[in-house]
Amino acid sequence: MSFDLKEVLAQHRGENFQLYARNINPQLVRVLRSIGFDRYYERGEGAYLYDRDGRRYLDFLSGFGVFALGRSHPAVKQALHQAIDADLPNLVQMDAALLPGVLASELLSRCHPGMARVFFTNSGSEAVEAALKFTRAATRRPRVLYCDHAFHGLTYGSLSLNGGKDFRKGFGPFLPGFDPVPFGDLAALERELSQRDVAAFVVEPIQGKGVHLASQEYWDGVQQLCRTFGTLLVVDEVQTGLGRTGRLWAHEHYGLVPDVMTVSKALSGGFVPVGAMICSASVSDAVYSSMERAVVHSSTFKNNQLAMVAGLATLKTIDDEELVDRARVTGLAFEKALAPLVERYELFHLVRGKGLMIGLVFGPPTSRALRARFRMLEMAHSGLFAQTIVAPLFERHGVLTQVAGDGMNVVKLLPPLICGQEEVDHFVGALADVLADAHRNGGLVLSFARNLAKASLSRDR
Repeated sequence: MSFDLKEVLAQHRGENFQLYARNINPQLVRVLRSIGFDRYYERGEGAYLYDRDGRRYLDFLSGFGVFALGRSHPAVKQALHQAIDADLPNLVQMDAALLPGVLASELLSRCHPGMARVFFTNSGSEAVEAALKFTRAATRRPRVLYCDHAFHGLTYGSLSLNGGKDFRKGFGPFLPGFDPVPFGDLAALERELSQRDVAAFVVEPIQGKGVHLASQEYWDGVQQLCRTFGTLLVVDEVQTGLGRTGRLWAHEHYGLVPDVMTVSKALSGGFVPVGAMICSASVSDAVYSSMERAVVHSSTFKNNQLAMVAGLATLKTIDDEELVDRARVTGLAFEKALAPLVERYELFHLVRGKGLMIGLVFGPPTSRALRARFRMLEMAHSGLFAQTIVAPLFERHGVLTQVAGDGMNVVKLLPPLICGQEEVDHFVGALADVLADAHRNGGLVLSFARNLAKASLSRDR
């Protein structure tokens, strides 16, 4: 009897959390239930998710940026069907397949002229791992610098670059020679680079955790310091790349010319995992320096034909639908629509970001009663207030968002690039309702407390 997906889905309908808790990660299930995110999603289309009861949710996480084209984009689906029907000779290994070369060419045509080679990977974290190996080989230097609050992945090399203490806890010791510098601090960077033993400075053009930005003066200095001291500049575009910030690459906002770039997430089209490490010829040739070293760095699935097709279809769709400019325009619409809420509500302090990578910053109010409620939450857990915004946005208004990082009162938005004014208006109206409640009577706090209590008492069902 052949495999029947519909039969499997029907047989196990409603067992999501029970099976996940038993077989994969029970603590994640506890978290989802405690914040009221335990839904049974059955379909995704465009900017929306649909649960088994038919309720629609506006997905402003986009799979952490994976679904830049929205979910189930027909152009990518059609391309993948074509690839499967073509019976392509996949992963021959002792071969130089056509489609990886085509996708590499398309990516390089969208980069600055100094970029010449592409190494494909299965994820952003694996792309970062490749960047670490290649930059050390190219420079013959031992050290790597990264920024506080950085996130570059969770495999061991990328975790050694991780600026989040909670991700690192319990996994040390880390790779030697990996040292942090404060994001935006040129003097600290110069002190480290001036020792002339740093292979690479690995940095996000906009930090994903907290949606932190740095000034143009900082980026000008970063570029000059790296050139002066012979350090390779590695720009992590895994989340920011492919139109997310209103430019194809976020580093273009600042005029940066990186030596190495990492890409993933949106390149997949939301279907097949794919990533890439893009670099100059000199960096690549330092690794693949002879025929004996032709496979010194590799990965079994790196040139997966389905991944290559997904990447090609994604780039074509970004061009055809002008999604980079759409992200810029919709980002400006968010900025304009959110500005009155910052003026109206004292708990809402700031909107930061670029394009459709947006951080909503909350903080202490000035009025006495509100300040007391805010402090009560902060005493329980730093950054808890932001979760009391996220929870009712989801429960009341069907908008999926996230807190931008542990201990941060920042809510992060990563809408699909296909979003427009309709989604802007829906979100801003929802946020206004939630903020009005927070300022009026503190119902958010009580509702969130009830969710926590309910989750602690509930069993797998």
